[in-house]
This record gives sequence, C-alpha cells and structure tokens, in this order.
Amino acid sequence: MINKGPIWKSVRSYAGPVPRARHGHRVVAIRELVVVFGGGNEGIATNLHVYNSVTKQWFLPAVRGDIPPGCAAHGFVCEGTRILVFGGMVEFGQYTNSLYELQASRWLWKKLKPRPPRNASAPCPRIGHSFTLHANKCYLFGGMANDSEDPNGNVPRYLDDFYELELQVQSGVKGWNIPETKGGGPSARESHSSVVYCVKGGSAPKLYIFGGMCGHRLNDLWQLDIETMTWSLPPTRGQLPLQRSLHTSNVIGNKLYVFGGWVPVGEAEDTLAADGVKWICTNSLSMLNLGMIKNITSFLQLDNLRNCFNKKSFILVWFAYC
Repeated sequence: MINKGPIWKSVRSYAGPVPRARHGHRVVAIRELVVVFGGGNEGIATNLHVYNSVTKQWFLPAVRGDIPPGCAAHGFVCEGTRILVFGGMVEFGQYTNSLYELQASRWLWKKLKPRPPRNASAPCPRIGHSFTLHANKCYLFGGMANDSEDPNGNVPRYLDDFYELELQVQSGVKGWNIPETKGGGPSARESHSSVVYCVKGGSAPKLYIFGGMCGHRLNDLWQLDIETMTWSLPPTRGQLPLQRSLHTSNVIGNKLYVFGGWVPVGEAEDTLAADGVKWICTNSLSMLNLGMIKNITSFLQLDNLRNCFNKKSFILVWFAYC
C-alpha cells in the first residue's frame, strides 16, 4: 500500500534577502506571508524578515514608526494583520518589558504603554515567557528575569506570575490586569509552551501550559479554564513526553502536538543523575487528544511524520534552535 501521508520537504527554491542563522526567534503567518522577527546567533538579529509563500521570495519590508530593537526569546502574537511583541533579550543579560505593535498592512511600528494593574506593578523585564492570544486578550505567564545589578552579570530568577492584557479594537491596548485564579497553578518556569483550545459547541476555552525549565526541565501539563480562571492538572495516560524546554506546542482541531526541544538522553532523568544529566535537542513529536480531556486522555508518540495526519490536516513547524 502506497503511503499518502504528508512529506517533509526542504524549501530550497527562493529569492531575496535570506535571514541569517538564528535561534530564539519568533514567527507568525499572515495569509500567505511568514513574518520572522528577532532571535540571535553571534548577536541579536534586528531586521524584520518576511517570506511570501506564493512567490517564494524573502523581502525586508520598509518599516517605519517606533522601530523596536532586535530581541530574542520574546512574546510574539498575531491578530489579523497586527502583531504584538512583548519582552525578550535585547543584549546579553539585558531583558526588556517593552510592548510594541506592528500594523503589517502598513509595516508601521508603534510602542505601546499599557496601564499597570490596580495595586500591582506591570510585568518585569523577562525572557522565555509565554504570550498567548485569545479573543481580545493576551495571557502572559512566567519566564525568567535577571536580578543582577551588574549589567554584564546574570542572576536568573524564574517567574510564575500571570497577567492578562486587554486589546483595543484594531489597534492599541487598554492595560495589564492580574486575574484572580483558583487551583494553584504552574510552578515558576521559562521556555515552556502555551496554547488555547476552544471546544466547538460552547464549552469554556482552555489555556494549556506544558513543560519548561526551572533549574531542571519539566513535563507537566496545566489547564486553565479561562471563564472560571481555575487551574488544574488534567489526568492523562499513555507515553508522556520527556521533560523538555524550548519546544513548541500547537493545536490542530482537537489535538495538541508537542514538537522538539531539549530532552534528557535516556528514558528518565533520574537514571542519569549519578553522572550528570545529558541533554540533546530532539525532533520527537507527541499528540494529545484534548477533546477527551475530561475522560482521561492519552499522549501518543508519533515517530513517523508521514503517518501523523490525514489528508485534511496540515502542520508547518519552524525550528532552528539546536
């Protein structure tokens, strides 16, 4: 029987100014355009690169306005044709909590100044946080701050704070808010993944946080009911993905796909503790059916990408961290 599943292909036919090698960058898609910003490799990348998937051409748009500095490990979300950028590393050990908006229809940057929460401070400068869009709000969780007073030093502090940022229609934001949550919540971490899953039929949307790093790597899955703001650890079974950080998670239909990241060599981190845990960058892909989460659902390890999806499914994974 001929295998008719999707096939990975390397894109080699293109023109224009190709972005240099990097990691810690962020990517969003706006119709046929793939927008790449930030990242680092021997210095922080500063240019905004755009790839037209129809003409197969890279180009550097003529941006204007409050053009942000390059950054890495930042938050990057897209709503329609506007993009929001929050936080990230602008130089070694120097993190930011600036918020920028890009109107991609005009390639116009604007620095935004949202009001702080009532009786609390705005989010501190950080990297490795999650910044997840749902409806008219962005949800910010965790990351890592630098508490060093020496500009050349690095004293890491893992964060477990949770903010929501309300967006205005078409352009601008209103302000930060710290929602009251129940059920504890994820421990402090950075380089985790976060997605929102909306159930068809009116069930409350859920935010999921998986894995990350807090001195050691994690593989716990947290669920936030966005309507009740209640955290929980949903029961799962099957082959749980290894502890990891710097991975990606995406939702297609009712399935959560976890791809790549740094994982321990061997089946369990504990077996390696005697002589030190060794870590490798992986291309493993796992799937969890979120539609069965209330009944206990199973992680499934997907070893053959050609057999992962039916003809109606499509997934595009950008990775260049190792």
